[in-house]
Amino acid sequence: MLQFVIKRLANFFLMVIIAGTLGFFLASTALHPRSNYDGRQPPIPVTTIDNKLDGLNMNDKTPIPIRYQHWVGGLLKGDFGTTMDETRVNHEISTRIWVSLRLLLVGSILGSVIGVLVGVRSAVRQYKFFDRFHGISAFIILSTPVFLIAILIKFGAIWINTKIGHTLFYTIGEYSPGLEEAKSSALFLNRIQHFLLPTLSITLGGVAFYSRYQRNTMLDVLASDHLRTARAKGLTKRQALFKHGLRVAILPMSTLFAYSFGLLITGAAFTETIFGWNGMGRWFILAVHQNDINSVSAVVVFSAVLVLLSGLLADITVAALDPRVRLR
Repeated sequence: MLQFVIKRLANFFLMVIIAGTLGFFLASTALHPRSNYDGRQPPIPVTTIDNKLDGLNMNDKTPIPIRYQHWVGGLLKGDFGTTMDETRVNHEISTRIWVSLRLLLVGSILGSVIGVLVGVRSAVRQYKFFDRFHGISAFIILSTPVFLIAILIKFGAIWINTKIGHTLFYTIGEYSPGLEEAKSSALFLNRIQHFLLPTLSITLGGVAFYSRYQRNTMLDVLASDHLRTARAKGLTKRQALFKHGLRVAILPMSTLFAYSFGLLITGAAFTETIFGWNGMGRWFILAVHQNDINSVSAVVVFSAVLVLLSGLLADITVAALDPRVRLR
């Protein structure tokens, strides 16, 4: 098992290097920081712009390989550079990464757990009312864009607040302004009220997505020989289902859980923007709009680490559950 983990770790670091390199070259090619200064009145001298971009390591007059070498040199020291607004990228990451991870962790965990349970029940109750109702609901959610789901949830919360005459759900920000010095219990409750809607937006998509896959894998297991053998040995349907069936059915899902969690950063960009959360996704959209190469490269590295770390954990989980993977 140790040798298996070491190999996966080596592969993890190699893939992070490749992803980071491709991200930097793509950002340096597609984004044009010099255009931020076009059309200024009075016009900014070219030498002033060059000096500014040289300081940021974003000057398009400098060959990309040389800029990449400078970027990697800073990266090896733990420095991602400076943003177009002349703030440290490290500072932006340190403040925004936990915002995104709170949404992603809670939303993805709830979505995967509920999705698995719903998928198992749908398989067991195949073609019954629950299965058909949830199937229709899941397909509607999956066919609806992420940003539209978030907007509908936001409008629904505003409608509920209006009906009850009280602000039960907050639709903008992580907490209400002025509560920084409030009692811890009041601030915690206020954060929960702000947290519910964006988490619900991510959770709904997860439940719809995971439940359909879990239903299909569970149906395959229900028709398998080993489950019939377990029933023949005297186990009840519930015991055979959860002791032997679910463990086999969830194996192919573990990899799906991991990589889907890593890719949630793209969906979280819309969610964070709509609900006013200053996370990594919203920062990425702002960085692209500002032609900020250093910030975009940092988000690409963050996303690569998230996706590949999730894949690494999935490989280890599958190896722990299935000895055949370790033997191979």
